[in-house]
Amino acid sequence: MNEQPQRLFAAREARLAALDALPRTLWLSGLTHAQGTLEPRLAALVALRDALFDGRVPPADAWGWPSPDIVAALCDTFCTLDLAAYCSARRELTDTVVLSLLFHLDFIDDYRDRGATAARAIRMAVEAFESDWQDRRGQMDELIDVFGKLPDDGKNARWDLIPGLLRSEGWREVVRIRRLLQRLPELARCIRRLGRARPADETDAAQRDPVTVLEDAVARRTESRSVRVPDMPGETRGIHRADRIARMLPAEAVLLGHPVLRLVWHARLAERTLLCYEDDDRLHEVRPLDAPALQPRPDLQSDRRLEMGPLLVCVDTSGSMQGGAGQVAKAVVLEAVRTAHDQGRACHVFAFGGPDEVVELDVAVDASGIERLIHFLGQGFRGGTDICGPLERAIARLEQQAWQRADLLIASDGEFGATPGLVARLDAMKAALGLRAQGVLIADRETIGFLEVADDIHPVRDWRRYGDDAHAHAHGGGGSPLHTHRLTALYFPGALRTPENRDATVSGEAASSAVRAGLRRDQVQPGHFPKPDPADTP
Repeated sequence: MNEQPQRLFAAREARLAALDALPRTLWLSGLTHAQGTLEPRLAALVALRDALFDGRVPPADAWGWPSPDIVAALCDTFCTLDLAAYCSARRELTDTVVLSLLFHLDFIDDYRDRGATAARAIRMAVEAFESDWQDRRGQMDELIDVFGKLPDDGKNARWDLIPGLLRSEGWREVVRIRRLLQRLPELARCIRRLGRARPADETDAAQRDPVTVLEDAVARRTESRSVRVPDMPGETRGIHRADRIARMLPAEAVLLGHPVLRLVWHARLAERTLLCYEDDDRLHEVRPLDAPALQPRPDLQSDRRLEMGPLLVCVDTSGSMQGGAGQVAKAVVLEAVRTAHDQGRACHVFAFGGPDEVVELDVAVDASGIERLIHFLGQGFRGGTDICGPLERAIARLEQQAWQRADLLIASDGEFGATPGLVARLDAMKAALGLRAQGVLIADRETIGFLEVADDIHPVRDWRRYGDDAHAHAHGGGGSPLHTHRLTALYFPGALRTPENRDATVSGEAASSAVRAGLRRDQVQPGHFPKPDPADTP
């Protein structure tokens, strides 16, 4: 008896076979659309969706739905907007385009009911679709300009939320800072050189020790999902009509005892209209998949400079960074996010001010990540400066396996000082992991605190011109009033905590002992002093 209903409904279910290749978001519009018949429409949607995902538009004679005059207008629109290039390899964006197409074509009959001719109604629907995606294409061009490429088409991309974010005032600020980056090409080059995951094309004389580099590989991972399975023994949800004898209501079983009504029971069974309990349960499925990964490989003779890898960025948001300095600091964050997204690298930002004022920002280029970035770039700068908090958190992250190939970037005006213990921990990380700490100096001269933590300092000498015009004109048009940013190293070399200076430094206690012992300067060796005579001790 179970095979007979399957044969009865096999032909009806075959009409809906194309739904298996479509996401559920397209089912309702595909089934109830006003244009064309069901089977050609579903088949055309599957073909159009696959073609757009492959980066092409199907030829006009291969659509099969809708009518030829509508197809001709749509082909011209797709080519004009170049939507296939945007949809290439982006499944969620492709589904959004197809759903929008169904939405606008469904209005053709409404336009005709309002008095428009058939040709006029088609033109109105196609023009509405083109106008809609002309605006969205401009927004996608802005995303490409700001982040280097479109957001990752993952489960968090949320293309339905992104257009609203791109109309906000905060996004205008992001676009303005992106234009500022075009005037700071040296800043972009500095950030792109960070990381130690892969060897670059250029050589580095300091990098001649055996290292481990990461190369592209494929890793087998697992993905779990939960699927609702109808008619699977589990939770009873209600009553429905079906042909499941085991879940049949007692009222239906009574019919079998009657000589005439038993025929009604058999008819209901054949028609799958018996009243049965509706059960379902959820099936948890774990499936393997291949994902791109980085495989460690020893490189014993590499003398090339290392680049790529994760980014750790510490950005000064203290009160001294207001004006042009703050704009350059925001540009550092935006370029770090842009570089990480464009090259598929991890990026973590530490925004720091005074003591215990550290905000961590893990930005991904999706709807929520863009919203967090807009909020950060739109906030003001205030408070004191404490570099110890962000450096401690950066060192803690470097101790994690995933971040051991990261480099550290510090963007500040240098008005800070790290404790000797923290500087020693940072130096230990540099020796153990090969960490490189790069500095972006947004000030006129380097400071002792900055020189202690940064291996190299890249100055932005014209930072004033990126602030208010009045502030820039008050300082000679935005240029630095100093001829060099290395004033401390030139005029106060003894103030730097270099290894040579540390070896030549005498502590106050040791100097007092030498004076009491009657030693001259040339007789004093750092770290080696005779004990004072007890008779000389007051």
